[in-house]
Amino acid sequence: MASASPSTAAPSSATLDRALELLDRPLLELVYEAASVHRQHHDPRQVQCAHLFSIKTGACPEDCGYCSQSAHHGSGLQKEKLTDVPTVEAEARRAREAGADRLCLGAAWRDVKDGPDFDRVLDMVRAIKSEGLEACATLGMLTREQAGRLRDAGLDYYNHNLDTSRSHYAEIISTRTYEERLATLEAVREAGVQVCCGGIVGLGESRRQRAEFLAELADLEPAPESVPINSLVPIEGTPLAQQEPLPWDELVRMVATARILMPTSVVRLSAGREDMTEEAQALCFLAGANSIFLGELLTTPGRERADDAALLAKLGLVPVDRS
Repeated sequence: MASASPSTAAPSSATLDRALELLDRPLLELVYEAASVHRQHHDPRQVQCAHLFSIKTGACPEDCGYCSQSAHHGSGLQKEKLTDVPTVEAEARRAREAGADRLCLGAAWRDVKDGPDFDRVLDMVRAIKSEGLEACATLGMLTREQAGRLRDAGLDYYNHNLDTSRSHYAEIISTRTYEERLATLEAVREAGVQVCCGGIVGLGESRRQRAEFLAELADLEPAPESVPINSLVPIEGTPLAQQEPLPWDELVRMVATARILMPTSVVRLSAGREDMTEEAQALCFLAGANSIFLGELLTTPGRERADDAALLAKLGLVPVDRS
């Protein structure tokens, strides 16, 4: 595993210009190039299937404008304590039986605190691995030492999203800086854990700001192994509840540009997929998306698993088999 650290500098002008040029291309030309790049680095028939499970819900001290779990918003979400290890074991079995090969744990924490709760999370990671699944976690900010403990427990990936571009970031969150997010990615890299890092589109940002965001990811050294592209799911009680959804073609452009800029990364079509037509999803898969979440995504709805199975079969796509 490479130990290079992400830079805290803004992305290079060359990468930004490239991202913007790609996003501005005629859509089908862009998809064609992305599909070609995808086939050079990945099996175009395979889709990695993950499941996301909330182990501690609500009362998060962060003020992310899109999130129902923030204590700053009035979404009505009920606070839940940290779940127990047997519950995670059962969830891992259900995820595997449903066709997932990775279980991702999400906790509504600002940062990881050493102590009994973190020790329990480490046991959850071990339980996931014992079920034969890859393990991922998103727990907020953490130190190099904590990342090392997660690695030793068997964690494969740590998710910590940049969310959006630097220039739009202050419009979305004030309780955590961009540099703090990059510092967590650095701690994960130094510990030898693979990085899962992406963001959300449709937060009121411009196309140029979406280019800035993709350039930021592409200029990490190395680029994240997993890049989730989420579409905003507006939730009542949050500041972005009335935000207009991003047009479907802009999401396809994001997937295609991410594939070209980060050819070896897995690009995950994540939140918001339940509102996409099958045709739009098919274009995203053609453009290089090769990972999805099965079922709910923490506190936002997902697609029915039977519908996903039918869609994959219709498109001739198959889940990754790690057995």
